[in-house]
Amino acid sequence: MITIIAPITAGTTIDILARLYADRLSKRFGQQVVVVNRPGAGGLIAAQAVASSPADGYTLIFVNSGHTILGALNKNLPFDPVRDFAGVSLVGEAPTIVTVPPALDVSNLKDFVARAKARPGTINYGSAGIGTATHLAGAYFALKTGTDLVHIPYTVSATIIADMLGGRIQASFVPAAFVLPLLQDGRLRALAVSAREPVTDPIRIPTALSQGIDYQNATWYGILAPAKTPKAVLQSLSQAISEVGKDVELQAKIRAQGIDPRDIELEQFDLHIQADMARLDPLLKAIADQR
Repeated sequence: MITIIAPITAGTTIDILARLYADRLSKRFGQQVVVVNRPGAGGLIAAQAVASSPADGYTLIFVNSGHTILGALNKNLPFDPVRDFAGVSLVGEAPTIVTVPPALDVSNLKDFVARAKARPGTINYGSAGIGTATHLAGAYFALKTGTDLVHIPYTVSATIIADMLGGRIQASFVPAAFVLPLLQDGRLRALAVSAREPVTDPIRIPTALSQGIDYQNATWYGILAPAKTPKAVLQSLSQAISEVGKDVELQAKIRAQGIDPRDIELEQFDLHIQADMARLDPLLKAIADQR
């Protein structure tokens, strides 16, 4: 039996993706592939469990880009989130949507930045917790735009939406799927997408670049194994994940989560992680210095 650890609660994006892949991998391998949720401590509990597991390919972890920055924000970990893991496959990336409630009364990204600069420290943004991808997405925006935004970490993601609608926070920096129904019915407003191309379906969202703001950011999603897993085992897993990832129905379900399907394997996935770490390095140092 192969176990895929999800470092977050059931029903969240990582959990949904892990179960989609587990179902198809079970059929491909002819053996059970199960998803086990190990939430808590911003992903540390799950990551430590996998880092200390036998490096035989039977215990994997499904993570997003928040996993690799754990070490930058937690100096006394019993494991290294980068060196103690090996990339198997990156399966998708989700650009960030800058989202505000209509009550904030800004209609575009330039207005939002101008307001934040005029009233530093008065715009709160919510995230799934300290060190998570949504925390970094907002902090990276503040760094790139020279604004002073206040980070409000949550433990239950749904509360972010409730507090945006209730006026307790004024922004979020999350993948589209997290807020899409509320954007469609007008209860929230999308100011920009942090990608090179605009969103055109099912709603239109302009890029930050088209509004003169160089904010490009995406949350990646992928599968890692313990670092000492044999290369042949990693290759077998990666090939299987790549093959099932070509399924049209699976890709449609991934896109329904606001994620663009990708296929980056093994060493190339490791390089992708290293490049993302280099991009975030100034931000991570600034956050670490504040703690």
